[in-house]
Amino acid sequence: MDEERPRKIELNDGNFMPLLGLGTWKSKSTSSEQCQGAIETAIAAGYRHLDTAHSYRNEVELGKALRSKIQQGIIRRQDMFVVSKLWCTYFAPEDIPVCLDKSLSDLQLDYLDLYLVHFPVGLQNVGDELFPVKDGKLLASDIDYVDVWKGMEALKASGKVKSIGVSNFSIPQLERLLSVAKVPPAVNQVELHPYLVQSDLIEYCKSKNIALTAYSPFGSPDRPKEMHRGNKDPEKLLEDPVVGEIAAKHRRTPAQVLLRYHIEQDIVVIPKSVKPNHILENTKIFDFSLDEEDMRALRSLNRGWKACILEQLENHPFYPFK
Repeated sequence: MDEERPRKIELNDGNFMPLLGLGTWKSKSTSSEQCQGAIETAIAAGYRHLDTAHSYRNEVELGKALRSKIQQGIIRRQDMFVVSKLWCTYFAPEDIPVCLDKSLSDLQLDYLDLYLVHFPVGLQNVGDELFPVKDGKLLASDIDYVDVWKGMEALKASGKVKSIGVSNFSIPQLERLLSVAKVPPAVNQVELHPYLVQSDLIEYCKSKNIALTAYSPFGSPDRPKEMHRGNKDPEKLLEDPVVGEIAAKHRRTPAQVLLRYHIEQDIVVIPKSVKPNHILENTKIFDFSLDEEDMRALRSLNRGWKACILEQLENHPFYPFK
């Protein structure tokens, strides 16, 4: 990476977060060895921000990769920014610290840099099931995310997490949370790309000094088939001719253009890859910029297409994607 340290932004609590991170959702669909190998490759390529979650089931591999690179003297713990997320089945007050402790134990860490509420809708806690189902229905709970946030604030006070935030929260949900929070969320991690521009959300978060992290920046082309949305799926974003033209103009790849699109807006971005050449290619986004014309062209692709929607919960009052 030509400027050895990827750029960072300052969060509203004074902590600094690298703009580029490695997303790891679905990395477990590869083997454990491949998942750990991808994370080690990313650290060697200069990534200093890793994004995982209790529900990704890959925190053990991530922990091994971190441990290995620390032992090799490539990094120190304090060089890394590690993010995980509280899963929806752990929303009861007594379960919140349990979920964090499990993540810390799997990651072999004694603190996280950022801990997020994964989704505003809670699910019932049934054994170890991520998506508890009864009679074909997902078992939602009615625990209020405002109450969950109190538990997150307690985790921050304990020192086990440096920063706290949310994921998949809408503007009205952020409004409601900010009206009662002692500690405002530092980050809202959401799906963002030129097919899902969300200008209102970007503007709102900037006005409240909440940083944004963009997940699925390529439209999540490798989601499991059953999650595809037919002809309104953003999976073909990398092949969009407008993206291709801008890439050719800058002698870059479409992926690099789609990542730079977020960097230009000071939005953190977490592309996921397990392929070493892509992991490296995705770091080369700090030595070129997109002009206003490029940004306008990319924003003009907006069509409100989401890759991730969890539609089984759409009738729940806290469902965020109305």
